[in-house]
Amino acid sequence: MKLKPIFLAFAAFALAGTVQAQTKWDMPTPYPESEFHTVNIKQFAEDVKKATNGQIDINVHANGSLIKLPDILRAVTTGQVPIGEFLLSAFGNEEPVFNADSVPFLAAGFDNSFKLYQAQKPILEKKLEGRGMLLLYSVAWPGQGFYSKNELKSIDDLKGAKMRTYSPMTARLVELLGASPVTIQVPEVPQAFATGTMTAMVTSSATGASTKAWEFVKNYVTTGAWHPRNVVVVNNRAFQGLAAAQKKAITDAAAVAEKRGWELARARETNANKMLADNGMTVHAPTPAMMAALAKIGDTISGEWLKAAGADGEAIVKAYRGK
Repeated sequence: MKLKPIFLAFAAFALAGTVQAQTKWDMPTPYPESEFHTVNIKQFAEDVKKATNGQIDINVHANGSLIKLPDILRAVTTGQVPIGEFLLSAFGNEEPVFNADSVPFLAAGFDNSFKLYQAQKPILEKKLEGRGMLLLYSVAWPGQGFYSKNELKSIDDLKGAKMRTYSPMTARLVELLGASPVTIQVPEVPQAFATGTMTAMVTSSATGASTKAWEFVKNYVTTGAWHPRNVVVVNNRAFQGLAAAQKKAITDAAAVAEKRGWELARARETNANKMLADNGMTVHAPTPAMMAALAKIGDTISGEWLKAAGADGEAIVKAYRGK
């Protein structure tokens, strides 16, 4: 039986609509469902789905359940997954530009951190594009600090500690403090504390709150010396395969998510600091002497980073400082 051309055209149209409706993207993220980064990403996914009338459905896999943090960059680059989130400085050994946000005291506080991001962004975008990815947005973590069992009066109190780090830059910081760096992913922090694999850590109040750090340590020294950032990236080939309206829906939702994410980060810092204190932890700023010693270490790391990053690093710092 021959089918009439008009019927064939209708069938083809209906099939095309079905294919669009079934475009599903799996998105790995490293952090728990309740963490503000994940909450923000889930809202981003909902916004994309709504704006595309369900044509783009992003399934968020939180807490490293689909792909662990160390493998997410490669997974997006190769197209194993079309979209993902990762901590930028976790891959600083592969690309020094990724470490800009984790240089201690280069950009302390949220305002300076955002300014540094704007200075870094053009170069960052090119580096990601060279790996087959497009930057959708980036959001900072709260300021970083030190967790310990005993009160920290000077950096000497950290010597010999087995300290959890999350990036090459924080590992270098811990080495300069005379402690031993231990790379532990966020979901593994409670077990690592419980087994003695680590005895202290450098991270944000957000991570301390989400891992219930008060069950293992009693002191948190806030420095705010740097704000590492997560990036949400999309595989370029996957993105270019979308219709123009779908691309716009994603980039529009990303712009909203970035603004919302920085606001959530500020709120998270306040709430997490309070949560740590409410659960019996002592939360305080470092002594002037300790801060001066940390700043000196920051100068050493800054010099090392500028040497590694070369012209790109100099361009970022120049743009950040307005020179």
